[in-house]
Amino acid sequence: MKRDVFQAIADPTRRAILVLIASQAMTPNVLAEQFDISRQAVSKHIKILKECELVEQQKVGREMYYHFQADKMKEVDVWLAQFRQLWETRFEQLDQVLIQLKSQENEK
Repeated sequence: MKRDVFQAIADPTRRAILVLIASQAMTPNVLAEQFDISRQAVSKHIKILKECELVEQQKVGREMYYHFQADKMKEVDVWLAQFRQLWETRFEQLDQVLIQLKSQENEK
């Protein structure tokens, strides 16, 4: 079974790894230092992120660096887009209600 982006970002540790490597590529050892989990556990999370193509590895000398592949997050953005309009509409409606309430309060 192929994993998808949603499975990858469902775990808070994997989300934290993505945040860390979004700013700069890191080795598994450097990543493991950021968490209270073993290097092996970090490697398992990285494996899942690689399977979902959110992370790409690059060998530099003897070190393996992991890079964030932001374009793979488009799937999440597309999925969220269907809700974005709904949220914006509801917030606009709430704004109108609050404006009306404030207007009525000022008239008193």
